[in-house]
Amino acid sequence: MTGRIGRAAVVCGALGVLWWATVRLAWAGVGCEDWGCLVPAVGSVVVISVALLAGSAFVLERVDVRPGRRVALVAAGVLLVFRAVGETLPSWTWPAAAAVTAAVTFAGAGALAAFVTETRVARRWKVLAGVGVLALVPVALAVAYLRSGY
Repeated sequence: MTGRIGRAAVVCGALGVLWWATVRLAWAGVGCEDWGCLVPAVGSVVVISVALLAGSAFVLERVDVRPGRRVALVAAGVLLVFRAVGETLPSWTWPAAAAVTAAVTFAGAGALAAFVTETRVARRWKVLAGVGVLALVPVALAVAYLRSGY
């Protein structure tokens, strides 16, 4: 079980760095500074994200983390929560720190997804992990509220 979780974390961490690099290139490629290019920029990020999600399912299957599609979908859901939480944190000015953050975030989501989809894990641990991830959302909202000065 730990080997499966470790392989999922490594694959997702590597895909996180790939996602970060391609999104950075996409934003640089759009290269405008007004609201008119927001749609193409966000659209390219969505296309990159969906393509990497599909690719991650394939790669997870290849490294014997099965079912790859299910692990990839759970990891995507966890990443959405992590992204919402990440909005409350300060941003990095150093690009390498952002790449490391992406790798760690994706790796954590992959490891958690592999844990939750493991058949030998008791249901109560899966529920506890799901509740723990979902509990991050109100915490992030509270932090954002407190940081805004209200």
